[in-house]
Amino acid sequence: MSTTRTTGTRCEWARGSPLDVEYHDTEWGVPSRDDRHLFEMLVLEGAQAGLSWATILKKREGYRKAFAGFDPVRVARFDARKRLQLLRDPGIVRNRLKIEAAVMNARQVLEVQEEVGSFADYLWRFVGGQPIGNAWRSLGEIPAETVESRALSKDLSRRGFRFVGPTICYAFMQAVGMVNDHVASCFRYRQVSRMR
Repeated sequence: MSTTRTTGTRCEWARGSPLDVEYHDTEWGVPSRDDRHLFEMLVLEGAQAGLSWATILKKREGYRKAFAGFDPVRVARFDARKRLQLLRDPGIVRNRLKIEAAVMNARQVLEVQEEVGSFADYLWRFVGGQPIGNAWRSLGEIPAETVESRALSKDLSRRGFRFVGPTICYAFMQAVGMVNDHVASCFRYRQVSRMR
């Protein structure tokens, strides 16, 4: 998919670095039903807590390497030695709680897969199986959390997931296309609206 755009506008948050633009133009808001990608985004959104998304995008390749390509089976087996090694890895956010959360969340993803069949099927039921289409006019209208993100947060927490507060869950839902929060004037709004 081309990221070259000569007319139209982007969401305000995506007018900075080339990484921001690329992520916005090709990935953000695109509905994902791939369990590995969903796990990746859950880890990255949790890692972002208290930091900028630009920081996480810069470290994304480091995360992919450190977290075994976001294979939840492999990450779930990370022992204390491996987690200590990750604390010394400059390619990721070196925060003990966030690293522990990623490993715990991998284990919980596997439990959800065993129970429901796929992590995607579990997640998408919180939006009735289809993306929620919004039509915001400005970034300021977009909420930090919603009824759906609160419900998802509550259920994930009950299952033992960590770093899954309602705001993190809403950012996750935006990222993986469970909601379309491109502003209506953004050139991606209509493109993403047609995706299911």
